[in-house]
Amino acid sequence: MTPAVSAASAAVTTAAESHGFLSPTGVEIAFLLVGLVTFGAAIVTVTTKQLVHAALWLVVALGGLAVEYLLLTAEFIAWVQVLIYVGSVVVLLLFGLMLTRAPIGRSPDADSPNRWAALAVAVASAAALVWVVVDAFRTTWIDLDGAAQGNTAVTGSVLFRHWVLPFEALSVLLLAALVGAIVLSRKKNAAEADETAAAAVTGREGNR
Repeated sequence: MTPAVSAASAAVTTAAESHGFLSPTGVEIAFLLVGLVTFGAAIVTVTTKQLVHAALWLVVALGGLAVEYLLLTAEFIAWVQVLIYVGSVVVLLLFGLMLTRAPIGRSPDADSPNRWAALAVAVASAAALVWVVVDAFRTTWIDLDGAAQGNTAVTGSVLFRHWVLPFEALSVLLLAALVGAIVLSRKKNAAEADETAAAAVTGREGNR
């Protein structure tokens, strides 16, 4: 090995060792920016009074999480996020809105007087989650420049061996939500049909 190569290797090693929070890499900056966009989309999702807009902003928030997983070299989890949450859950929510004939514009029913209590619970839950994650992974670092950590073989094996029951339970929950939306829409349609028939009968009797 030539002296120039040795000096270059030593410089790279020194730069890697001196890397910290005050000298972020491009991946870390991208992670922070995507996280801010995701956080903003989540805030808009829970504060907007238009249900359809809330569902669309939810797509942005879930898509941002998928990008974060990609930046953490967990490509399998990222594509699961896109296929299941963005491609299935949000579509299910939109179908539910259409089947229940939810208002397209601003909905006064979307506002709740308990917003401050909900905000307090949300902040407390977020603080507890951050504390648990930081305490659990305080000394764990991911090598973003190395081999992929969340490859399909390892993640899929762990998911379908140890987490298959919660995975199937989530599928049943989504199916129950869709069936419930269909039942509610059928009841509403039946009630409207009865009211129309009663109005027609009343009109005929009045004409007589």
